[in-house]
Amino acid sequence: MNTTMVAIPVRGRYQGVLQILHFNWRMYLATGVGLIAAALVWPLLPMAGRAALLVGFAPAVFWMIASLAVSHYVYDRFPIYDLHWLERALEHTPRRWINIHAGWDETSGVLKAIFPDAVGEAVDLFDPRTMTEPSIREASQMQQARQATRLAVPSISARYDALPFENGTVDAAFAIFAAHELRRREQRVKFFGEVRRVLTASGELVVMEHARDWWNFFAFGPGFLHFFARQDWREAAQAAGLEVRTEFELTPFVNVFVMRRAR
Repeated sequence: MNTTMVAIPVRGRYQGVLQILHFNWRMYLATGVGLIAAALVWPLLPMAGRAALLVGFAPAVFWMIASLAVSHYVYDRFPIYDLHWLERALEHTPRRWINIHAGWDETSGVLKAIFPDAVGEAVDLFDPRTMTEPSIREASQMQQARQATRLAVPSISARYDALPFENGTVDAAFAIFAAHELRRREQRVKFFGEVRRVLTASGELVVMEHARDWWNFFAFGPGFLHFFARQDWREAAQAAGLEVRTEFELTPFVNVFVMRRAR
């Protein structure tokens, strides 16, 4: 048995919020430029024009501040990347696990530290033909740079509907802030079906995601539409032959689903 201890990667104090700024800089830049333009024309506007400007820009300013504040809370202040809760959430300690991401992997190193005696692999589902948002492209480019400097666990590339593993050979699969990049329901169902295929009889899939709910609307405004409702995840899992064994929150903004083969 391998008893080598693996150190958990140390995160910077503002690493999470700085990454959000980096991946979404176009949106924040556009809001900033709009605010500067509004400040310049403000003295020239009549009262009705100023009122219209406030109505238009007040929500944008609120959500710009709220999104950064919540991102700092979720990704930096809350120990969301500690992941030791997985030891309690899973029914069995995995002997083999896969960590599935969509171009940006911050958790494989943590998983290796938590399960040092297991065989683990990182799987990159990023596909520029189907994942076209600028933020995910930026993340994929940063991930490639990290791997070139050996700061991340090397990933193998795969299709979401054709995972390169034999049937029933994986004890645990993790999809942490990744599965929502499959934007169409049929894609998520096929992905879950592939995970079901490679899981052992007692294997489990852990999905961590923001939800399309009021909490995330408060935090991210219209950006919450990038997420999916909790019921969407349950229905996609059921359609793929999985069932949600347990579900819980990590902060009001993040949900975790632990899935297994339907019985």
